[in-house]
Amino acid sequence: MGLKTPLYDIHVAAGARLVDFGGWDMPVHYGSQIEEHHAVRRDAGMFDVSHMLTVDVAGKGACDYLRRLLANEVSRLTEPGRALYSCMLNEAGGVVDDLIVYFLGDSRYRVVVNAGNREKDLAWMAQHSPGFEVDIRPRTDLAMIAIQGPQARSRAAALIGDHAAAALALKPFSGCEQPPYFISRTGYTGEDGWEIMLPAAQAATLWTALRQAAIRPCGLGARDTLRLEAGMNLYGNDMDEQVSPLESGLAWTVAFDPADREFIGRAALQAQRDAGVARKLVGLVLQERGVLRSHQKVLVPGVGEGEITSGTFSPTLERSIGLARVPAATGASVSVEIRGKQLPAQVVKIPFVRHGKALI
Repeated sequence: MGLKTPLYDIHVAAGARLVDFGGWDMPVHYGSQIEEHHAVRRDAGMFDVSHMLTVDVAGKGACDYLRRLLANEVSRLTEPGRALYSCMLNEAGGVVDDLIVYFLGDSRYRVVVNAGNREKDLAWMAQHSPGFEVDIRPRTDLAMIAIQGPQARSRAAALIGDHAAAALALKPFSGCEQPPYFISRTGYTGEDGWEIMLPAAQAATLWTALRQAAIRPCGLGARDTLRLEAGMNLYGNDMDEQVSPLESGLAWTVAFDPADREFIGRAALQAQRDAGVARKLVGLVLQERGVLRSHQKVLVPGVGEGEITSGTFSPTLERSIGLARVPAATGASVSVEIRGKQLPAQVVKIPFVRHGKALI
């Protein structure tokens, strides 16, 4: 038996198929992964993401600490509620984890890390805290519900009472403290929506109300196909401690300026950039019948080989798509080895789908 979120009993009662995910018993679907995927793209769906860990970082040294810890530049967050996506790197430039950090104001920040990395991340954060006046507090008392889709915010707004006006006014990638909620306009689907953090004891009540408002419960299966269509990396697949953000399509999350900020992993990334990054992450669309899957070999004529990092059948595009790490000189066409056959695939710019529209 794995760890359980505060909504576990609700998932069981709803007939969800439960699987192990990072040590947690989580719903992969409630009957139809495809229908759940389409609900988010076309209407409104919700996900239990309480397995992810919220960590509050506060103190006079909090900003300096996070500027050292993260590859992106936290000092850019000057307006309370604004958020930043960043990688947390090791000294070799590999990705310890990818995360979102929110500036709450008055030397307070909120960091949300991946479920499977929570213990590793906390140890890493503690290891690098000496010398900074900072308090690191895991918020295991909180649950989180992601509400996503073109109708998600309007449906959910009616359920949060006086908090609705502030939540509806949020800019993308920002949040607001509206006790007992922290509401952010973020997500992992390529659709608009909110992620709501709230006391664990209140999660079941909100989930039930959202369900009654015709927001469809969705599992991890749909979350994965949605994020892949949106061209979003998955930790452990598309990047890990052996791969730098420069090889993972995440160079935009690395702030090399100002030059005197010595974040962990900077020297390794600078050396990689100076030498020329040997590999890149690209989007692929399979040109024939078949399904792209992780670890399939990608053949680049006259250049070398790469590997599929994430692959699936896209319910929106009705084609097989994937992310692949390939040699930097890769052009517009490759082949993918599937069951002993080499099938042609087109290299495309990601994302594949955003806000319900096909982009390829």
